[in-house]
Amino acid sequence: MIAGVLAIVGSPNVGKSTVFNRIIGDRKAIVEDIPGLTRDRIYGVTTWLTRQFRVIDTGGIQLANASYQTEIRAQVNIAIEEADVILFVVDGKIGVSADDLLVAKMLFKAKKPVVLGVNKIDDGQMAGLSDEFYRLGFGTPIPMSSTHGIGIGDMLDQVIKLMPDKQLPEYEGSICFSAIGRPNVGKSSLINALLNQERVIVSPIEGTTRDAIDTTFTHDGQTYVAIDTAGLKKRGRIYESVDKYAALRSLKAIDRSDVVLVVIDADAGILEQDKHVAGYAFEAHKAMVVVVNKWDLAVKDQNAMAAFEKKIRAEFKFLDFAPIVFVSAKNKSRIPLVFAAIEHAYQGYAMRVSTSLLNDIMQDAQIMNPTPHFNGGRLKIYYANQVDVKPPTFVMFVNHPDFLHFSYKRYLENRLRETFHFEGTPINLIARERK
Repeated sequence: MIAGVLAIVGSPNVGKSTVFNRIIGDRKAIVEDIPGLTRDRIYGVTTWLTRQFRVIDTGGIQLANASYQTEIRAQVNIAIEEADVILFVVDGKIGVSADDLLVAKMLFKAKKPVVLGVNKIDDGQMAGLSDEFYRLGFGTPIPMSSTHGIGIGDMLDQVIKLMPDKQLPEYEGSICFSAIGRPNVGKSSLINALLNQERVIVSPIEGTTRDAIDTTFTHDGQTYVAIDTAGLKKRGRIYESVDKYAALRSLKAIDRSDVVLVVIDADAGILEQDKHVAGYAFEAHKAMVVVVNKWDLAVKDQNAMAAFEKKIRAEFKFLDFAPIVFVSAKNKSRIPLVFAAIEHAYQGYAMRVSTSLLNDIMQDAQIMNPTPHFNGGRLKIYYANQVDVKPPTFVMFVNHPDFLHFSYKRYLENRLRETFHFEGTPINLIARERK
């Protein structure tokens, strides 16, 4: 469970993106020795001292009227609003700059817990350079080197100390689902149609829903928790105050969901922004259902539904496992199909497979389609075991993980889907060397 949010802020070229990559253990942010490369917020998830939290990288704030500075400041302000703790990164080699003082002023106004990380302290002899930053007023500066990993652990220890201990509601025996999508696709109307009562404010004005609302209800003997979310806008366009909380609260709703409904406006068609929104849930490894709303408004003939579904499959190749449902939330038509899709996706998401049956399938798969020669060898799967659910996670013990070609991994995933009906859920297939 995501326990909080850490935002990384600072002036340009102090190494924020390198710190971000070091924290999440992945080169997700572009890193170059050129100021101002990071303009949009970049999200990642990491774990430290058993606490899992989200990390946001941001663009650099500066006094100069540089390109995109207005947009960058808007993004940083949003990240500060979203954060539980802020990591203020400064350059130890340069010392306190006018840009640092500007960022400090912004952070004092935010009244959020701040950890001050003095970056580019690449060896012990340079540690004294961090003392100058006491005058920024954020307590003891932590010397660190994002390039070499020095001091990162000390910094994260302090972050965890300041991270609030959030008690999120647990819904035992319930299927939690959320509806996500770009603004004005009808998410709130869909939730209302599923609830069969007006519990969520519905308005044609973009950005009406600003918070996540949990609603528990029962349908055909099954208890559900509907988490309505604010609309997601493309990161580079979240500037208006009404959208300050929308993106992260949608991410929080995704984190707490078992099944995510990706809502698409049939009348407007598929936009690039729809793929961007769906990517959040896909990266969170959630069960997913694509809901095409406003089907009553779309221009249709007898082949329209099949044509639209074909287009979705072409545009959302990463969601080939997700069922597609066409509805009109306004007219409450075809709503039972959404419940059926949610329940079916959840069953696959929480399914556990017996070890003996799993290994029979793996053995048959290798007989029908032998592993190819790849990376200097041929993969041999000795046995497999399911180690987790939500999503179903399988570990294959093999002779060498590097021999597993991505196409063969895809083939094995498809065999598992066909055999166990894992429609609507991602599958996590891990190759591990047998020792």
